[in-house]
Amino acid sequence: MSDGAPLRAHAARALARIALDGVSLRTELAAASSGIADPRDRALLAALLFESTRGWLRWDAAAAALLDKPLPPRARELRALLVVGLVQLAVLDLPAYAVVAACVEAARLLGQPRHAGLVNAILRRFLRERAALEARLDRDPVSRHAHPRWLIDAIERDWPDQAESILAANNRQAALTLRVNRRRTERAALLARFEDAGVAAQAPAGLPDALVLEQSQDVTRLPGYAVGWFSVQDGAAQRVADLLELRDGLRVLDACAAPGGKAAHALERADLALLALDRDAARLPRIDENLRRLGLEATVRAGDAAQPERWWDGQRFDRILIDAPCSATGIVRRQPDVKLHRRAADLAPLAATQRRLLDALWPLLAPGGRLVYATCSLLRIENQAVLAQFLDAHDNACASPLPDRFGLAAGVGRQNLPGEGGMDGFYYAVLEKPR
Repeated sequence: MSDGAPLRAHAARALARIALDGVSLRTELAAASSGIADPRDRALLAALLFESTRGWLRWDAAAAALLDKPLPPRARELRALLVVGLVQLAVLDLPAYAVVAACVEAARLLGQPRHAGLVNAILRRFLRERAALEARLDRDPVSRHAHPRWLIDAIERDWPDQAESILAANNRQAALTLRVNRRRTERAALLARFEDAGVAAQAPAGLPDALVLEQSQDVTRLPGYAVGWFSVQDGAAQRVADLLELRDGLRVLDACAAPGGKAAHALERADLALLALDRDAARLPRIDENLRRLGLEATVRAGDAAQPERWWDGQRFDRILIDAPCSATGIVRRQPDVKLHRRAADLAPLAATQRRLLDALWPLLAPGGRLVYATCSLLRIENQAVLAQFLDAHDNACASPLPDRFGLAAGVGRQNLPGEGGMDGFYYAVLEKPR
């Protein structure tokens, strides 16, 4: 393991790009990790970036409160380094002397030797004044919850009774959940293999293909990964396959398929003629790669689901899945950069896209067929409002009631809230076309 300073400097550079330039956390983490050989250093870098991104709106405010005057705009990486340092002290609970020493040296590595003393002073002042500072941060909802004001308002408006628990759940790390490939093994057999390898996992009730690992780790090193025994997929996403009510011989469209997890799960459940469609051709190789590792076959094609005249062969589908592009506000615990990158102004255009997808794909569903609409959003504008508008405009669409286990009633669908049942926030609705 490294002496610490280079890794902190590396983390600060990456965090500045995530928090201030809008680069995806996962994209930046992959790039930042590529040259790091020691798995312990890679794990620490991941923890620093996830926790610093998750808590940016709290710890950046804390750093600002501790500074006598604001940092100049060009000191972006120094600003990120202060957040990285505060997160180590307040969240990761690393030894204070080591954190301070590494961050002071990291300032020099970032080309800011004149500010090394400032980093030392700010981190030590936090250690002395922590209780009072945190009480001050807690008085402002934005820094208390580390969520932007617009998102707090939206959650409180849509889920007033659950808002506090949702905001808290968003700030907790999500467990690593796997989906067992029943084409290649059984859940009990994979669980036994994990136990033999010293990997602690649980088989949750109500999710027949799921295993939840007690500790997050590099899944590519787990037994069975290379031969396609499992994939990574949250339990809330796994429930989509249940709603599709699959059986052999059905013709199925996954309309927004990349990276292919739900399409693969459907193919693991039944022998299907499945079209995995995505408008971004650059994402298709990822679908192909996932299907190949799992030993599955589908037709994978680039195409805009809202413009079927450009790709549809005229044969109707028995099942259609619209895993609609959305705000991702239900998976903040897995993608904390959503809090920094998403804006309130994004919601109306997203809802319009969702409605266009429903309108365009409904004619492609065969009589007696079933369309599943799902999002990883928890906002009503993208979920029940979209379905209500669609049903008002289509007399031949019937909403199918869903069991309570899919979450709280939300219009004609159900909403699983973040953390509920240990799963992500997910919305589900099922539409059926009469024969």
